[in-house]
Amino acid sequence: MASLRDLRRRIKSIKSTQQITKAMKAVSAAKMRRAQENVLAARPFARRVRDVLGRVGSASVGLKHPLLAVREPQKVAYIIVTADRGLCGGFNANVIKRAVQEIKDRPNVEIINIGRKGRDYFRRRGYNIAQQYVGIGENADMGLTGEIAKYVMDKYAAEEYDEVYLVYSQFVNVLVQKPAVQKLLPVEPPEGDSDGKKVDYIFEPDAEQIMGKLLPMYVENALFQALLESKAGEHSARMTAMDNATSNAADMIDRLTLSMNRARQAAITKEISEIVGGAAALE
Repeated sequence: MASLRDLRRRIKSIKSTQQITKAMKAVSAAKMRRAQENVLAARPFARRVRDVLGRVGSASVGLKHPLLAVREPQKVAYIIVTADRGLCGGFNANVIKRAVQEIKDRPNVEIINIGRKGRDYFRRRGYNIAQQYVGIGENADMGLTGEIAKYVMDKYAAEEYDEVYLVYSQFVNVLVQKPAVQKLLPVEPPEGDSDGKKVDYIFEPDAEQIMGKLLPMYVENALFQALLESKAGEHSARMTAMDNATSNAADMIDRLTLSMNRARQAAITKEISEIVGGAAALE
C-alpha cells in the first residue's frame, strides 16, 4: 500500500489537474456557443447558394465552364480539416480515419491540410501534402477560405486535379460531430429548386456570366461552411472531453481519499497496538 505522503501528493496533483480541466471546459463552452451561433447563422445562406446554383444549372443545360468539366479521376485532391490542438476526445482521430478510408484506394492523391493535427499525421506517414494551413485561430476566416478555394479552382481549371473532395467534421449537436466527405470539384449543381418546382428563367446578363460568378462563390462558401462546422465541433468535443476529465478526476480523488483514510487508520491502530504492547511488557 502507498504511504500517506504518496497518497497526499497524488491527491494534490489530481486536484490541480481538475482545476485546469474545469477552466478549459468553461473556456470551450463559451467558444462553442459563439461557434454554434455562427454555424446556424451561415447555414441558410449556404442552402440559398445551392438553391440558386440548382436553378441556374437546370435552366442552363449544356452550359460549359471549367469548374463543371467532368474528367476521368487520375489525380485527386483532398482538403482535410482538423484542429490545431488536441484534448478534444476523438474529434481529430475520427476525421483523419475517415480521410484515410477515402484515400486508401486512390493511386494519385494530393492532400491540402487545414489544421496542425491532420498535417502532422499525414506528414509523418509520408503522404503527398500540396498545401498546409496551420494556426488558423479560433474562428473561420473568409480570407483563408478564399485563398484555398482559389488554389484548388486554379488547379482544377488547369487540369492538374481531376476531382477535389472536402473532409471535415459536421456539427450535429453539442454531443455529436459526424465526419463528412463532400465532393467540391467538379461542381455538381442540385437538380432544380429545393421545393421541386420547375421554373423557366430569363438571365440578364447571360447564364455563362452568372455561372462564372456563382460557381466560385459556391466553392468558397462550401469551404467556409466546413470551417465553421469544424470549429463548432472542435469546441463542443473539447468541452465534453474536459467535462469527462473533471468527473474522472473527482472519482479518482474520492478513491484516493478513501485509501488515505484507511492507511491513516491502519497507522493509528498500529501505534495504539505498539503502545499497549509496550505498556504490557513493563508490567
